[in-house]
Amino acid sequence: MPSLHPRRLVAFICQGAFAAGALSLAACSPTLPAAAAGAAPLVVPAGYRLAWADEFERDGLPDPAKWAYDTGMNKAGWHNRELQYYSGPRAENARVQGGRLVITARKESLSSAPDWGGQRYTSTRLITQGKGEWTYGFFEVRAKLPCGKGTWPAIWMLNSDVIWPAGGELDIMEHIGRDPGRVFSSVHTAAGHGANPAGGGRQVPDVCTAFHDYQMHWTADTVRFGIDGVVHFEYRNPRTGPERWPFDKPQFLILNIAVGGDLGGAVDDAVFPVHMEVEHVRVYRKAP
Repeated sequence: MPSLHPRRLVAFICQGAFAAGALSLAACSPTLPAAAAGAAPLVVPAGYRLAWADEFERDGLPDPAKWAYDTGMNKAGWHNRELQYYSGPRAENARVQGGRLVITARKESLSSAPDWGGQRYTSTRLITQGKGEWTYGFFEVRAKLPCGKGTWPAIWMLNSDVIWPAGGELDIMEHIGRDPGRVFSSVHTAAGHGANPAGGGRQVPDVCTAFHDYQMHWTADTVRFGIDGVVHFEYRNPRTGPERWPFDKPQFLILNIAVGGDLGGAVDDAVFPVHMEVEHVRVYRKAP
């Protein structure tokens, strides 16, 4: 499988301050229209039906009919100066057990792997590329996140065919372990990406001890992001062309835990192994 498009955090002054914990995401992001207080709840819209799902009902490795593994940058090193090696099918890094997908990042070196790039940590980057790709819909992932300095779990989407950032990126959920409880969502386009995405988030104190629904409703007009039905960011189609709105083509889902890097920051080895547990992934589409 070819490697995915870069998801780089360009080395701007703002990015360096954010990575060091000196600035918030909001301070590094351009001001764009956001959901107003009292916005409509983020729920499956009327007239939508379930189009794709994984409820993780069968123990073992993730379902190969639904998930592939992105390992394409292991030898060269991953974007954003991240420190992990992403494994292929390997229960130590991704397994289904007791009705949950468990993605695990570990402190270990797989030096015997032919594509090992010297990494001291392992993890998994699961993708639906070639198995499930969608334009528009309501997306929901119910998950419990890892915590600890250096952890960087994410639930996000990319375009398969158009090089990043022109193809756009939709970050349903990101969390930085050194700032437990701060969850954010971002939109990357050619006009704003890397260290300068459009984004917003909120504090959810128990994200590492309890499950929450991370949600996105993507239409031709807006992309709305929320947690447990509460919107925290909305990006509107400015109708000025693909530079600011590339979101009219299919994207695929990604679940991963990155380690360190420009945004993950300094790593505390004492926290490993860490887990992201997922109870379901659901995609709803507007009924024809």
